[in-house]
Amino acid sequence: MKIIKTQLWDKTPGMCEEIPQLTAYIPENKRSDAAVVIMPGGGYAMRADHEGKGYAEFLADNGYTAFVCDYRVAPHRFPLPLLDSRRAVRTVRANAAEYGIDKNKVLIMGSSAGGHLAALTSTYYEKIEFEGIDEIDREDFIPNGQILCYPVIKLLDKGHLGSGENLMGDRAEELGEKLSPNNIVTDKTPPAFIWSTFSDGCVPVENSIDYAEALHNAGIGAELHVYPDGNHGLGLANGGECRANDHVSSWSGALLKWLEYNNF
Repeated sequence: MKIIKTQLWDKTPGMCEEIPQLTAYIPENKRSDAAVVIMPGGGYAMRADHEGKGYAEFLADNGYTAFVCDYRVAPHRFPLPLLDSRRAVRTVRANAAEYGIDKNKVLIMGSSAGGHLAALTSTYYEKIEFEGIDEIDREDFIPNGQILCYPVIKLLDKGHLGSGENLMGDRAEELGEKLSPNNIVTDKTPPAFIWSTFSDGCVPVENSIDYAEALHNAGIGAELHVYPDGNHGLGLANGGECRANDHVSSWSGALLKWLEYNNF
């Protein structure tokens, strides 16, 4: 595969020296004109490589163009991670012809807190500061599909308080409910593939179930897989520290079938 790294901005908006990156993983044997923009997990404190590069390599090996977004994390607060995520989707769409992809087949993917950011990008439509600076920002930021791996959805009750603290700082009371994607699903929200495990002791499975229910109530298609066993942060669950079992590791094959079923 071919790997290309670019900056999301020449100069980062938001008074920050760190410039978020977007790394493209271009397959040698492309089987689809869809693209997947990946938000790695890490509690809004770091970005886990196996949930970024690991997913991108898997997708590229299966013929999909993938992009890993190095979005800003703590001490940076909302809305900066969302600003970076929206910019990543817009950048992929703005350069669709260069990458040989369809700008109407751009999905977003994330694990844990990265899953929260992916779901938030799919549901939170209010204008945020520092947008609208150039032609790229004219592109739509709402993805065409969302892939959520053991996602944080709720930032308060039954959610993941650490992710909420890193994202919102001392604004949890003000922002907690409005930044929980299960509360803000609309008919514009894209379809979703979601998976988690019943035994996840870090991010309760209710996050995935309640989000799937919110999508269902809004008439949005969703495929939900809940496996009986498996710790949090499994990624592809294919070995190493993230080793699980053959059953839960089958989620990646189910994802490929979901992508094909939905014409991605």
